[in-house]
Amino acid sequence: MLAEGPGGGRLSDLAYTRILEALFDRRLSAGAFVSQNELVQLLGVPVAPLRDALRVLEAEGILTIHPRSGIQFTKPGAELTKSTYQFRTIIERAAVRVFVEMADDAEIAAMRRRHLEMALKLETTGITPEILLELEELEGMLHGATIASLRNPLAENAYRRMRMYLRLVRLDRRMTVPLAQRTMREHLEIIAAIEARDPDAAEAALIAHYATALQRHLGMFV
Repeated sequence: MLAEGPGGGRLSDLAYTRILEALFDRRLSAGAFVSQNELVQLLGVPVAPLRDALRVLEAEGILTIHPRSGIQFTKPGAELTKSTYQFRTIIERAAVRVFVEMADDAEIAAMRRRHLEMALKLETTGITPEILLELEELEGMLHGATIASLRNPLAENAYRRMRMYLRLVRLDRRMTVPLAQRTMREHLEIIAAIEARDPDAAEAALIAHYATALQRHLGMFV
């Protein structure tokens, strides 16, 4: 058995988290080819739990293990981006219709308030590291709650994996105030349809949001 890490979690879980953190804070580059020993030194975790974490991440499509050679991290391209958005749209179209029926009024009101507050912050503060973290939180607040309404562990696991892919894609994208404001407007359109308890409008707003988001991401690969 593996020893347990902080909070009672297994060391393999800690290794998994540290690998993703290293990718997202750019200590590891998407597309990088590294050795197992280099990862041990970088992440500060033992070999055995590192191997366990690498196998999980390989199954999730984040990296490829080359025996006796090294580990290559996936560099997202246009095809992976299109596939990710296509799959997100398929799952969330069904989820948002359920969410329209089940969402609590207070929860919807909190979503609207947080998005309006962010719109104001963008006008007055601009893009800061704190704003970027809050934007990521708002992404999860809306889309995560929508997926959670399905009460389907398979859908939630798929959503978590797709968010990882998108975070990798976004590493090469510079967030700007106009881009963040446009995302807030698109989110507020979805929220307005949910408030109106209109599943058709909510689904249409979601599809439009992902279609424009996909085009923005594909522009990075031109």
